[in-house]
Amino acid sequence: MTTAHLDFTLRIADAANDLADVAALRTDAYGHHLPGLAQAMARPDAADTAPGSTVLICRDKANGRAIGSARIQRNHPAPLPIEASLALPPHLDALPRAEIARLAIAPGASPLVRPMLVKACYLAAVASQIRLLVIGARSPALVRIYRGLGFADALDGTGPVPLPHAGNLPHHVLAFDVVGAERRWHSARHALYSFMVETWHPDLQLLAPPAAPGAAQAMARAA
Repeated sequence: MTTAHLDFTLRIADAANDLADVAALRTDAYGHHLPGLAQAMARPDAADTAPGSTVLICRDKANGRAIGSARIQRNHPAPLPIEASLALPPHLDALPRAEIARLAIAPGASPLVRPMLVKACYLAAVASQIRLLVIGARSPALVRIYRGLGFADALDGTGPVPLPHAGNLPHHVLAFDVVGAERRWHSARHALYSFMVETWHPDLQLLAPPAAPGAAQAMARAA
């Protein structure tokens, strides 16, 4: 296995210390083309801390600045936000699934931020036994990027769909087969196989750090 170090770290955001920076990043990333949402994005969403949600954050190693973020929302205990706007085809609706939402990248950030966020979502889905990842892509350029990362049209050729939780703008709805991805990449000798499966990125950490010595005993005494 290859080891690759990044210029940034990627981990699960801490509600107390990271969500304000995530909100500021979203405002910068979305504000110039979605000015109507900029004010609402200036604060963390209720969905950021809702059951079934996980927020990811990338921080630049040099200065600690937040340069990327995404939220993964499972379809349990509540339906996906995107499902308030459309019905997924039955063969997708039957699967445990999650939506990648509020993906934001700072201008000038490393080009690896987006694929690393997708890798983190993929690994989180595998660990959580999620079978399907769903995402909305607003522009043809983003559609091409996500198709290159393994996503496919989810709505059987249906065109863009307005999404109220994304400014009511039309989005292409794409889906990612979590279970079949590794087999598909390997059989096609796709570059994603090496990136997603055969490369260890030590700067990507999806597990909580171990408790400090004595922390468990202190928690027990407090309980």
